[in-house]
This record gives sequence, structure tokens and C-alpha cells, in this order.
Amino acid sequence: MVENQDFANKTDSELVKLTLKNQANFLYLVNRYEQKLFYFIRRISNVSVDEAKDLLQDVFIKVYQNLNDFDQSLKFSSWIYRIARNHVISHYRKNRHQQAVASPEVNDEILNNLVSDFDITKEIDSKILRENILSVLNKIDGKYREVIILKYFEEKSYEEISDIIKKPTGTVGTYLNRAKKQFKEKFK
Repeated sequence: MVENQDFANKTDSELVKLTLKNQANFLYLVNRYEQKLFYFIRRISNVSVDEAKDLLQDVFIKVYQNLNDFDQSLKFSSWIYRIARNHVISHYRKNRHQQAVASPEVNDEILNNLVSDFDITKEIDSKILRENILSVLNKIDGKYREVIILKYFEEKSYEEISDIIKKPTGTVGTYLNRAKKQFKEKFK
């Protein structure tokens, strides 16, 4: 096996190829995406930390089981996010009766991105604003909430969001515009 530092410089596609040759290399893909996917799962699902960890583990099992089917012409990050998204949706459908217990985390960078893009005055105390944003995010339609999370929390491009939610790029733009409008209405 190659030194750990060598793996840090490898692209996702290179890591996938190495994993297909030696399953022990899957650990490097897990390490690269574990934290990102954990926060993504928490943000789109509002599940507890423990439940998010369980969902994340299931996602990595699915990724590993389907790695041979990964289309190398696509972005691995979009593919793994789509698997995570679909698993969260399946989990939600199976457990509709359970109520959400957690909220997505909003750090200052995310807060600034949202504030600037939604034309919300910057003089508002960031703590109050952070709480209001979380509250408003929980009130908007799920499909709109999801694109906001992918765009502003996960910093995905329109093309990546399109790959993840399996909608055309134009639809992603429409969803984001509607999400912003709904967000502004509910924020007031």
C-alpha cells in the first residue's frame, strides 16, 4: 500500500480505481467524505447525531457495494452525495412517524453566504439571525430546503446539485429561486 500522504493527493477517481484493486483503500474514500456526508445527512434530515452516524454507516456500505457500478465519467462526489440523499429519503419514508430532533448547524461562513444572497441586513445580531435561519429552513418545502443546503451549506455547483437530485440544471435554478423567495417570505 502507498503512504497515506500519497492518497491525500489522489483524485476521487484515482482512489476509486485503487479501491477496486485493493478493498483496504476504501478507507481513504471514507476518510475524505465522512465528515462532509455526516453534516449533509444532519442538515437534510434533522436526525439525532447517533441516527446520522447510523445513516452514514449505511451510506458507506452502499457505496462500497456499488463501487463497481460507479460511472468513471461522472463526479464521484455527486455520486456519493446522491447515494446519501437517496438513503436519507428512504429512511424518512420508512420512519415518517418519528419527529425531527436536530437542526442543521450554521457557521459564520454559511451565515454570511446566506445573508448576502438573500439580501438580509447585516446589522442583525448573528446569533439571533442564525436561530431565525434554522427556524425558517425548517419551515420551507423540503425540495427547496434541500437545494439551499446543497448550494450554501455543502457549496455544490448547479451541475453537482443536478447530479445529486437527478433534476436538470434549469430546474435546480428554478428551485433555488423559489427557495429564496419562500425563505424571504417566511423570514419576514
